[in-house]
Amino acid sequence: MSLQAGNGLRELRPGLHRWTAPHPDADPDAVPGSAADWGPDVGCVAYQARDALVLVDPLVPPERGDLQEALDALVRRHGRRVAILTTLQFHRRSRPELAERYGASTSRARKTLPEGVETVPIRGAGETMIWLPDHRALIPGDRLLGDDAGGLRLCPDSWLRYLPSGMRHTELREALRPLLGLPVELVLASHGEPVLADGREAVALALEA
Repeated sequence: MSLQAGNGLRELRPGLHRWTAPHPDADPDAVPGSAADWGPDVGCVAYQARDALVLVDPLVPPERGDLQEALDALVRRHGRRVAILTTLQFHRRSRPELAERYGASTSRARKTLPEGVETVPIRGAGETMIWLPDHRALIPGDRLLGDDAGGLRLCPDSWLRYLPSGMRHTELREALRPLLGLPVELVLASHGEPVLADGREAVALALEA
């Protein structure tokens, strides 16, 4: 595991990078458990697939010129097309700007997914997670969060209230249960610290909590 000094990109495994950036809409005084209860820094992923550089839920604030330069360098070095994937509607973040900058695709359609990239729709939850089999890495959006104690937790119940499905925690646990069929090692959460080992166990514990 290495940290590319000075550019904010953390290489977790060869070709698999994560970075965090402050979200401009974060509320520092959010009430715990409310819909605004998420930390100011959000996580993003870059994956060097065989035929594309994949960016998942990318956020590059205008003031982070160092981060933009690092991504530009990664795009040049990889030398493949860029594909931007989002896990749910609220995570478009810098997608429009980066799609224009890199001429990137933004579709999650199976026929256009880069090699070694799969999607995991969470039925009724308004979310499609990204699965990278080569690294056994799961990338959730809002339904699984880092608990900042080395594990995972479900999102607050308030985060589900906009869903047409009427889903609550009981239904969410059932919708997430198929994840236990994946050999997950890493869970690269968008909110909270990522899980870098024993990811399947962390998912299981979150579902039991």
